[in-house]
Amino acid sequence: MPPQTDPTSPDRPLRVVLVNQYCYPDVASTGHLIHDLAIELAGRGLEVEVLTTQPSYGDKDSWVDCPKVQVEGGATFKRVWVPRVSKNVLAGRAMKDGVFLLQLGVRMLFGSRHDTVYLYSTAPPYGAIVGAMVGLVRRHRYVTLLYDSYPQLATWVGTFKKGSLIEKVWHGVNRFFYGRASEAIVLCKAAKRLVCENYPIDPERVHPIANWAPPGFEPVAKQDTNFAREQGLNDDFVLLYSGNMGLYYDFETVLGAAELLKDEPFKLVIVGGGGKKADVVEQVEKRNLTNTTVLPYQPFETLNDSLNACDASLVTIAEGIEGISFPSKLYTSLAVGKAIVAISEDWSELREKVEAADCGVWAELRDAEGLAAKLRELIHDPARTAAMGERARSLFELEYTREASASKYEEVLRLADPNATGAERTARRARLKERLGASDIPTEEMAS
Repeated sequence: MPPQTDPTSPDRPLRVVLVNQYCYPDVASTGHLIHDLAIELAGRGLEVEVLTTQPSYGDKDSWVDCPKVQVEGGATFKRVWVPRVSKNVLAGRAMKDGVFLLQLGVRMLFGSRHDTVYLYSTAPPYGAIVGAMVGLVRRHRYVTLLYDSYPQLATWVGTFKKGSLIEKVWHGVNRFFYGRASEAIVLCKAAKRLVCENYPIDPERVHPIANWAPPGFEPVAKQDTNFAREQGLNDDFVLLYSGNMGLYYDFETVLGAAELLKDEPFKLVIVGGGGKKADVVEQVEKRNLTNTTVLPYQPFETLNDSLNACDASLVTIAEGIEGISFPSKLYTSLAVGKAIVAISEDWSELREKVEAADCGVWAELRDAEGLAAKLRELIHDPARTAAMGERARSLFELEYTREASASKYEEVLRLADPNATGAERTARRARLKERLGASDIPTEEMAS
């Protein structure tokens, strides 16, 4: 056992426990983020522990066995048992969530420490209920981390109806744990507005901190990539989408633009899988889009090569979804230094980020003609397109590395430090507000 540090000592490391149902080598994206965050925070001198489960998110061939306790990069990872069932089976998923929360509740009720800050993510979506309930009977300071917002996401996709009993109960659970949280972290300004309008938490305690791209993504000239040579992409302007073709993303607009650009030196390449893939393939065939190619996911070890096999990278988010979720694809697109082509609602933070940095172009959802016009500008001005790509990489290095995000996480966690003085919290809150900038979006501009 490592020697215990006096929790009242001003020189003691801040002790944090990150709670997320999934963690690398599990394939869930939140698991990769929590793993990266833990190692970065440990590298910054914090005492970090992660409470998670054995890998069980993806297909069975990804269900590897990990040690119950493992130290990596200075962080300690502790894994509890849950039944390994497919996440696509609703009853099995609920059982898995329940078993994890039950074990988590017992551990926190009898083993949580007064000198520790606990970070509860929304994996599972209602996990912070454990922190709120434990806080009723003992000192337990916690921060919430919102990845995807439920029940809003479930009603958006139609899992259950808006105004239904399950939605009302879920909102009640959220109100309970947000009301008792020391601080809250969200991914974007729209998510902050969503939380503050629906739950009893002071906006001063809700902090938008973006996700990041993992290490290993860097710019490579398109003509130097194997993927571009293999797919015959070097002679045309290439717009690339690589990732999940899920319900949260809009492809109708870009397919409409591709149809308008049939006679231009333009190719649209869509790589990945997901709920909308079959519809995308059908639309490509129906519209006879000979300038559009749909390909399966590429191996992770060659992902930097395939992401660089383009002149511009497509980032899109569907109507009504920003704030409920945010496209993490933006960060890998910035990392590889390609001009960003963003499609979203007009009030979107995605639009704001791209236009403020002049690292790409933006088009409104369903405006295929407007998108085609902006793509023509990029096609016929390669110097401007390349300059946008350089600014994209500069923006990534400034704001969206995991080191940059982890430093902001540390500030929030130190705000919740049980042993911090009032003066320390005031100074940290002012510094964090300055770093994160203004974060208000007029209510009338938000999607209902």
